[in-house]
Amino acid sequence: MRILSIDPRRPDPAAIAEAAELLRAGKLVAFPTETVYGLGAHALDADAVERIFAAKGRPPRNPIIVHVPDLLSAEDVASSIPAAAERLAKRFWPGPLTLVLPKRDIVPSVVTGGGQTVAVRVPAHPVALALLEAADVPIAAPSANPSMRLSPTRAEHVIEGLGDTVALILDAGPAPGGIESTVVDVSGDEPVLLRPGLLPHARIEEVLGVPLRRREAGGGDALLSPGMLAKHYAPRTPLELCLSNADALRRTEDLASQGLRVGFVPLGAAVPSSAMRQQPLPGDPERAAAVLYDMLHALDAAGVDRIIVTLPPDHPSWTAIRDRLMRASV
Repeated sequence: MRILSIDPRRPDPAAIAEAAELLRAGKLVAFPTETVYGLGAHALDADAVERIFAAKGRPPRNPIIVHVPDLLSAEDVASSIPAAAERLAKRFWPGPLTLVLPKRDIVPSVVTGGGQTVAVRVPAHPVALALLEAADVPIAAPSANPSMRLSPTRAEHVIEGLGDTVALILDAGPAPGGIESTVVDVSGDEPVLLRPGLLPHARIEEVLGVPLRRREAGGGDALLSPGMLAKHYAPRTPLELCLSNADALRRTEDLASQGLRVGFVPLGAAVPSSAMRQQPLPGDPERAAAVLYDMLHALDAAGVDRIIVTLPPDHPSWTAIRDRLMRASV
């Protein structure tokens, strides 16, 4: 495994060229996006994509997002671009929006979990865009972490989770967004929100002029996108949710009195407690998204026995963060 530091604003062409060559050769490359770090492989090379599944221990029915450099390139992997998809792409690409589209036969079934649709997005991070342009192939890239675990927002998280399974890591510092993209299925008659994410779904509804229906996958259902499994985005340490800072403090004190080392994540501000380590979650949803996974990675590394988190309010601005925390606590 090689690690190359790269300027997130002015990516070094030599580093990008090396990463692109590895991708075309069927190797795995971890790279930053504006959401989290991705684990990339040549999306049209089934063997290369299989290496992603092996490295992550990823369930075979869980699809992988395909990254392309622009809307025109999406037609290389999608058999059609419905009108709703085109409107959303023109408004939000490059950006943290993934669109589920009818797939072309050229896309290997391993990418789509055996389904007939493909999840596609154009990332906004300069390093990711430069890599896509240089590689000149679509890149399949889930988050660069072991399956079900916390997504990586730093190169260090990738190293810790995947180690030598990755040929090259492009280290551009922290991923600015902090959580994954929003996923919308636009392959059918009505748009469906499959995963809330960094792009608030209210902004998507403004463009479409209709509300998004929400779909949850059942235990044996085919999955249309990543992020639909009940258990996901979880730290190694057991995580519990409480509805208020007061409830979270009581639970923290109870566990601490039993001799457990507790990591305490109150909402908004620090609260005096017996926690071994405390890291308040910012009260602003955008700032909270940017630091959530980084905080949970730090608590994992601190060696606590339990993580107690105050669940943010049930408000549209907090939907994505609540989704991640509830899946992490299952």
